[in-house]
Amino acid sequence: MTSLVSFEAAGRHGSFKAAAQELNVTPAAISHQIKALEEELHCTLFRRFHRGVELSEAGAYLLVALQRGFEGMNEAVSQLRAQHGRTSVTIRSTTAVSSLWLTPRLAQFWQSHGHISVAQIVSDLDTDIAGCDLSIHYGDMSRETGVCRALFHDHIMALCSPGFAADHKIDRIEDLAEIPLIHLEAPETSWTNWQAFARALGYDGQLKSAHRVNNYVIALQAAQDGMGAVLGWEGLTNELIASGKLVKLIEQTVSSPLDYYVKLHNQASDRARIVFDWLTKITS
Repeated sequence: MTSLVSFEAAGRHGSFKAAAQELNVTPAAISHQIKALEEELHCTLFRRFHRGVELSEAGAYLLVALQRGFEGMNEAVSQLRAQHGRTSVTIRSTTAVSSLWLTPRLAQFWQSHGHISVAQIVSDLDTDIAGCDLSIHYGDMSRETGVCRALFHDHIMALCSPGFAADHKIDRIEDLAEIPLIHLEAPETSWTNWQAFARALGYDGQLKSAHRVNNYVIALQAAQDGMGAVLGWEGLTNELIASGKLVKLIEQTVSSPLDYYVKLHNQASDRARIVFDWLTKITS
């Protein structure tokens, strides 16, 4: 981590000396940390010149990735600090659940519970975050410990834009092999993929791998833009279907093997219990 921090400062300033001043170390220490990092990665991160340094292509790539990571960590720390001493109820959920399901429903919650502030912690890794009162998961609730309640059991559909559906007629499930598909490659989602979806409907052959993304919201947007078909979880996509932005490519659906459920972490909080009960009530 020390090497990464040293590299990020040097890359941002374009100078070992400026990075050393920021981190309160010597330029030699910065140079040593970056050299160790280059040896670890087996690539050159900086091009050295007599009067200074310049990022290499590999260095520029790493700098962008690090800055995104540091920004995400800073945002998470800021959110947790902001929660200290407040009476907000914090809910952890994924980006897809937050944007497609939770946030629209919180507007309804505040209409009847305006005295309760709700804060969201959004993370696409399905792990609990210290300090949250509730967390929403997609998984096997029977394996959970603690207080949990089911939110909804979903059905999975093949969705696409109206224009894409008009251009790609699907008469048999085997026809899926001939069209571009949008594949989700996100960590720890446990979501059904296209191969499992087609297999459940009786087709076990090859499928096209036209587009791959690591975020479900982006996958849905790509489908709306006509880039291909996407798998849609009914509970998350029903508003997009109702608005006509996405349509069913085929009529067959597959029952989801897992459930969406909410877990109560802070049982001592009356406010958290109110939000917990409300979420499960609106889905019952």
